[in-house]
Amino acid sequence: MRGTTVLPGTPCQVPREGELPVHRLEVPGPSALPFAVGTFEEMGPLSRAAFPHRHTFHEILHVTGGVGTHVVDLQRWQLRPPHLCVIAPGQVHHWEDTRGLDGHVVLFTDDFLIDHPADRDLLRRLSDRPSLTLDDAAHLRTTRLMAELDEEYRAGADGVESVLRALLHVLVVRAARLPQTPAAAPPAPARAGSVAEEFARLITRVDLGLWSVAAYADHIGVTPGYLTEAVKAATGRTPSELVREARAHEAKRLLAKTDLTVRQVAGRVGFADAAYFCRFFRREAGASPGDFRRRGDTHGNAVHSGNGPRDIHHVRRLQSIVAPGRPA
Repeated sequence: MRGTTVLPGTPCQVPREGELPVHRLEVPGPSALPFAVGTFEEMGPLSRAAFPHRHTFHEILHVTGGVGTHVVDLQRWQLRPPHLCVIAPGQVHHWEDTRGLDGHVVLFTDDFLIDHPADRDLLRRLSDRPSLTLDDAAHLRTTRLMAELDEEYRAGADGVESVLRALLHVLVVRAARLPQTPAAAPPAPARAGSVAEEFARLITRVDLGLWSVAAYADHIGVTPGYLTEAVKAATGRTPSELVREARAHEAKRLLAKTDLTVRQVAGRVGFADAAYFCRFFRREAGASPGDFRRRGDTHGNAVHSGNGPRDIHHVRRLQSIVAPGRPA
């Protein structure tokens, strides 16, 4: 994916006023693999950044030690290792009050999943619940896999790319088997399924500014009617519902995590009229933008443990692509 990787030392892109930083994956050369693995210490301070930010790449974290809080989107997860955490491109996260954070970090772009494209759907599902508690057996298996990934990556022997992809595939599939991982939707017909999958990928890209069904359809190269049929067949829901949720979710992120004015937030999520945005937000969130910001997000301020219940009011917006049914 163009622009998702950079050479070491490349400065972060300066975000527009009020927007969050977007981190790209550093690779040692133009033809290097869009993949990296190492400990939190080896990856450096950005692997445990205390400020809200987004990535252009996937991140899988095997947290084996430490205390503190991991904040993903509008949810707070209290560290009680061992955990497995999955962060999808476009999600907002940061760490709070961490001490002794230990474990491994795996970073890779969407392109690296070329051998196992179905893993993209598994990762989307996993990113809906970014703190997965591991029992002793799952922790041992994950520790071994992380060690193999690390060893293979460092050795760089012949066939390293295929071995890393195979090991990553095993890691993703095993993570998807963990308890409380949502079940996948039945497969859609090939053409409709590919269109729905592309829509699911694009709706995470808030930087594209595609805030209408017509804009998504034009970007994919299909008619709005066909896009509606494909997404409805794959998810049981319409793309217009999903776009509304995406706009409301991004607005919540911006209101909670930035100092943008309500008018600026409205513009960021595609509303030229701030008054119309306020009516839209109240309908979707049950509060005005100002009230939402003043009170803070009551759900997002609750601290979750790895075993705690999901906050169903802030379900990851792409969940519906792989698990039909409107969240409560």
